[in-house]
Amino acid sequence: MKEISRVNHIGLRVSDLEVSRKFYEQLGFVFISGPGGQEPVAIIEHPSGININFILNANQNETNNILMENETKFTGYTHVALEVTNAEVVMDNLTALNIPLSGEPFKHPTGTSFFIRDPDDNVIEFIEYIGLDALKQ
Repeated sequence: MKEISRVNHIGLRVSDLEVSRKFYEQLGFVFISGPGGQEPVAIIEHPSGININFILNANQNETNNILMENETKFTGYTHVALEVTNAEVVMDNLTALNIPLSGEPFKHPTGTSFFIRDPDDNVIEFIEYIGLDALKQ
């Protein structure tokens, strides 16, 4: 559908609003509102326009990311990829914040990627994207 213009927000189920809020604020997100609504939901947004809705009804007893750690591979969103202008600077910032990488950074035909996990084990990819034009060279 040509009417779709962009992703509006990402819904992310978390177990503790304050822990998640503190973590994402370290990445530059700003608390907007909440919790509110039936779920309930709290909203954070990055100055770049990336909006995350924290859905605050997670099972507090579950510590396993069922989409990533289970032998059975369930369908569903496995991660969000945040585009960055400089992978090295972001990795240095994460190190200063004591946020470990999940594995080593790697180069691929359209850029450099690396991953971290949030406090609920949700996967976040950072990608320094060089574009599809790099494949034509």
